[in-house]
Amino acid sequence: MDVEIQRPREVGSCRVVKVDKEAAWELFTTQAANEGRTVAAHFGASWCVTSLSMNYKFEELAQTHPDMLFLFVDVDDVPGVSSKLGVKAMPTFFLIKGKEVVKKIVGANPDELHKMVDASDDDSLGSAVTTLPDIVIEK
Repeated sequence: MDVEIQRPREVGSCRVVKVDKEAAWELFTTQAANEGRTVAAHFGASWCVTSLSMNYKFEELAQTHPDMLFLFVDVDDVPGVSSKLGVKAMPTFFLIKGKEVVKKIVGANPDELHKMVDASDDDSLGSAVTTLPDIVIEK
């Protein structure tokens, strides 16, 4: 399996990993599950201003939660994963434990994203929860 790991090219030490292939998604999520690490995933697109506006907050959370794995998935680069997870709007954020989605946020809501990541250590978000209602921000 030929998987190239890429990090976004930004100034400073970026902790968000860009996933550019389905094989990379499988590798990262499987490894995180095997290590017992929680994954926070940001699904967006390079052309989506709302998604781009959340990059700073997502990176900030990655810096303050070093035990978690933070992934960025461009829906145009990895359409199979986006489709499998039911991504229909950008940005969409997932909290994943043991390869199971335990929380999903649709829309650019920094406060809810912060709460989701902070709650990642909460046992009530265990793998028994598979589907929670979406938080949709309409303007």
